Amino acid sequence: MKDFKKVLQVFVVALFSLFLVVGCQAEPVQEETQEKEKDNTNEPTDVANEDPLKMSISMRTLAFTHVENSPDINKDEYVLELEKLTNVDLDIRLLPHKEYATKMDLMFASGDIPDVVQTSGGFGEGSGQSLQQAVEAGVFLPLDDLIDKYGPNLKKYIPEEAWEQQRYTDGKIYSIPEFLSNPSRRATWIRKDLLDKAGLEVPKTVEETLNVLREFKKMGVPQPYGGRAEFKYSDTFFGSYDVQPYVSMWELDDNGNPVPKFFDSENMQAALQTYKTMYDEGLLHKEFLTIDSKQYKNEAVNGNIGMWVMNANELLQWEQQLKENVPDAEIALIPSPVGPDGSGGYYLYGDVTRAYAINKDAQDPERIVKFFDWMLSEEAQKYFTYGIEGKDYTESNGQINYNTPESIDDINIERYRTAFLWMVQDTTYIEGLLQLTPEGQELIKVYDTVLANEGRDGIRFDPPLEALDTLPDLQPGSDVPPKLLMGHMAKMITGVEPISDWPKVVEEWKERGGNKALEEAAKRYKDGDYQAPRK
Repeated sequence: MKDFKKVLQVFVVALFSLFLVVGCQAEPVQEETQEKEKDNTNEPTDVANEDPLKMSISMRTLAFTHVENSPDINKDEYVLELEKLTNVDLDIRLLPHKEYATKMDLMFASGDIPDVVQTSGGFGEGSGQSLQQAVEAGVFLPLDDLIDKYGPNLKKYIPEEAWEQQRYTDGKIYSIPEFLSNPSRRATWIRKDLLDKAGLEVPKTVEETLNVLREFKKMGVPQPYGGRAEFKYSDTFFGSYDVQPYVSMWELDDNGNPVPKFFDSENMQAALQTYKTMYDEGLLHKEFLTIDSKQYKNEAVNGNIGMWVMNANELLQWEQQLKENVPDAEIALIPSPVGPDGSGGYYLYGDVTRAYAINKDAQDPERIVKFFDWMLSEEAQKYFTYGIEGKDYTESNGQINYNTPESIDDINIERYRTAFLWMVQDTTYIEGLLQLTPEGQELIKVYDTVLANEGRDGIRFDPPLEALDTLPDLQPGSDVPPKLLMGHMAKMITGVEPISDWPKVVEEWKERGGNKALEEAAKRYKDGDYQAPRK
C-alpha cells in the first residue's frame, strides 16, 4: 500500500506539473501597511510604482447572495477597489457552496489550479479528499519562511492555535488562516416579540422550549422551529444532549477509548425523541429534510419561523430584513436549551474558518503573502468595515459617518464585503460596525456572556481519520451527519423506524467500516495526535 501511495504521489506531481497554470511575470512589490512595529525591519513600502500582481484564486461562494448573483465577480466595484488598494489584479474563480468539495476534487483532477486555493480550514474535512493528496504531492508551498519575512501582521495577529491547524504532518505551514477568536459562533434565535405576546419567559430546558414552540403554533406561526436539511443549523437538541452526530465529535468511553458522541445511545434516543415530538405535533415543518439554506433564510426573514439557529454575527442584517416584512418583529439571541448535564449549545467551530494555500508554481509568492498580510492592516480594516469613501461612508475630522444599508441588496453587499471579500481577519464579528449602534454593542455583550458560556466540543482529529476516506456513507461533513446516520435519523423522526433501534445503528456503523476508524482513532489518541476538547 505504501508503495502504491508513493507511485500515486509521483503521478500526481507529474500531472500537476504538466497542467498547472503559470501566472504572469511580475516584479516583487512592497505594500504599505499601517500596522507597523518599531523594530520591524521588513516594513512594506509604496506600491504605486510596481506593476500589478496578477493573482488567480479559487473561493467558495459560501451562499453569499451578492456573490452568487453577480454576473462577473471580478468586475464588482468592491473587487476593483480592493485591486486598487493592493495593486493586485485578481482573477477570482468561484466554487459553488453546495458542491464545494466535489468542485475542489474536479479542479485538482483537471490540473487547472490557481495561484491560491481557498480551503475550508483543514486539509481534508470539507475541502475534498484531493487536497490532502495535493499537499503530499508537493503542489503547495511551505510558507514558514515567507511568512517570517513578508508577513509581520500575519505573525502579530493570527493566534498560534490557528497556525497549528495549518501545519501538515511534516510540521510545516501550508496555508494562511482566517481565524476565529470565539469558537462559540452559532446561537439560538427567537422571535422576542412573539415570546412577549405569549407572555412567556425565555425557556431554559428542552421541555420549556417545547412549550414555547407549542404556544407559537397556537398563535399561528407556520414553523415554530426552523428545520433544515441534514440538521444543518437545526441541531439544537443534539447539542442539549451532547450527541452531535458528526464523526468529528469524539469523546472517551468508559474504557478510556475515543468513540463518536453518537455512541451514547441513551442521550441520542432522547434527542431523536425530541425531534419526533416536534414533527408529530407540527412544531417542525413536515418537509424539513428538504429545506435548503436559501429557503431557510427566506422563511425566517418573512416571519414564518419562531425559533431557529444561525451564526450570531448575522443578527443585525437578518433582523433588518425581517422588519421589512414584519415591522414589529424583534429577534433575541437566547441561551440554548440545556440537557441533563445542565449544558447546551452548538458545536464549537474550529480556530480557522477559511485558509489560503499558495501554488508552488505561482510566479510571485512573496507578493501573495504581502497581499494577505495587508488584510490585517488598519487600511484594510477601514476598507472592509466601511467600504468605499464617498459611497458607503464619509469622514470628517477622523469621525466615520457610515451609510447604514437599508435595502436587502445593500445588506447583502455589506455582508459580502465584510465576510467574503475580507479574506483574513478575526471573523467572530465586525467590531467596527457593531460599535456604531446600541444594537451592535448589545450583540458584542451577547458574545461575551451568552455564547462564551455555551457550546459543545469533542476530541478532534485533523487531518481527519484516513479510515473514513474510502467510506462515503460514513464520512461526515463539517457539521452534518454521515449518510448512514442521516438515513436512520430521518426514518426514526418520521416514524418509519423505532428510535429504540439506535444501538443497532451504532453496530451497523461499526460493521460497515467504523471499526477501522475506531482502531485508527485509538492509535492516534495514544500517540497524542489529536486536538483536545476546548470546553
